[in-house]
Amino acid sequence: MGYHIKKPAKIKSAGNKIKIIEEFIGRVNTQTSAISIARMKSPAGWEEPPQTPEFDEYSLVLSGELHRTVDNTTIIVKANEAFLSEKGKTVKYATPGKTGAEYIAICLPAFSPETVNREKLQQMV
Repeated sequence: MGYHIKKPAKIKSAGNKIKIIEEFIGRVNTQTSAISIARMKSPAGWEEPPQTPEFDEYSLVLSGELHRTVDNTTIIVKANEAFLSEKGKTVKYATPGKTGAEYIAICLPAFSPETVNREKLQQMV
């Protein structure tokens, strides 16, 4: 039959500013562990500490620019572009541009605070 998901769950974000995370499918909103699908709205100047997740993360940027630093290389993902962050790789996300970014994040398996392996905030540069 399927599921009609009428509204997302708000998830607390990490980083130096408040980022809006709306989980449509995942561990919180639908108790789904296989996949998570969330809309992210990151303000200008937002950044979070590096993480080494135990899941693959696919991001589709809807507007603005999402900066991802992997292996000391920063990749700027613009509107209508996508990026795959592979599990086990250390990645840092940021939206330093003037408009921030809105993007869809899909994680396989689903995102969880226990499997994101985020570094402590005080270690941010």
